[in-house]
Amino acid sequence: MPEFERCATMPVHRRLLSTSPRYALALAAIENETFARKTAGAPGRDEVVTIPVVVHVVHHGPEQDIAQEQIDSQLEVLNADFRRANPDVGKVPQVWQDLAADARLEFRLADTAPDGSPTTGVLRVPTDVTGFSTDDRVKFTARGGSDAWPADRYLNIWVCELNDALGYAAFPGGPPELDGIVIRHSAFGTTDTAAAPYDGGRTATHEIGHWLNLRHIWGDDGDGCSGSDFVDDTPNQAGPNFGAPSYPKVSCGNAPHGDMFMNYMDYVEDAAMFMFTKGQASRMDSALAGPRSSFLTPRLRESLRTTIPG
Repeated sequence: MPEFERCATMPVHRRLLSTSPRYALALAAIENETFARKTAGAPGRDEVVTIPVVVHVVHHGPEQDIAQEQIDSQLEVLNADFRRANPDVGKVPQVWQDLAADARLEFRLADTAPDGSPTTGVLRVPTDVTGFSTDDRVKFTARGGSDAWPADRYLNIWVCELNDALGYAAFPGGPPELDGIVIRHSAFGTTDTAAAPYDGGRTATHEIGHWLNLRHIWGDDGDGCSGSDFVDDTPNQAGPNFGAPSYPKVSCGNAPHGDMFMNYMDYVEDAAMFMFTKGQASRMDSALAGPRSSFLTPRLRESLRTTIPG
């Protein structure tokens, strides 16, 4: 187990639940809609959706001001992982090969800023803050960070010196000024400051999974075997896996195949994770049909709409 959190999304999520009744209501509505789409057998999506990205490089010193090549390397990983085009997908155990999914999502740096002017999609913001925590300070210029671009038009990614965690994300339904993901610069991309064993770009893959409403594969109940990630084709398992386990790794009575530890929503090292499932891709579709629908074309938004009986 690393000396810092692999992902701090759930503590941030619980904090927001306890402080924002509006967030709790929004999240409940999203889950009701997601369940209704699943129950109704809502149509899937054949089209590839492209998400415009803005990367806020919030840096204290030159090492944290990561190079464009490092940013580009992260986009390459995302575009492979979410299209099932990653070179290591063949390592998925044979029993789950048919479940490995193309989520039909691609990511590109934004070329138009909110005011309509041209942009590279990268904001470089010097700061006096030596290291940020998970209190969302990095998301505000007035607190030493960088203000979010409109969350209905861009995926905001903040890259900084993040204390105690590799990254964290905002689930759909939260305040727009907090929407996006935060990644430690040494866990971002595959070059320069990216440091083993988290130098494969998979921290961002994991956190964008949360941004699209995926939960951790073990259901966030510790090792109790009673939690759920709300996805039918991911085996039940007892808590997160770390390092690079050998297949099969059995828990919660899930023999003979055991934990799907190579799933992007577990906690293993970057080189040991290499798949989303079709059920997870369907849940991401529901996020795009609902709270993330602003990223769809009007025609696609209409085609994915589900009528829920009153």
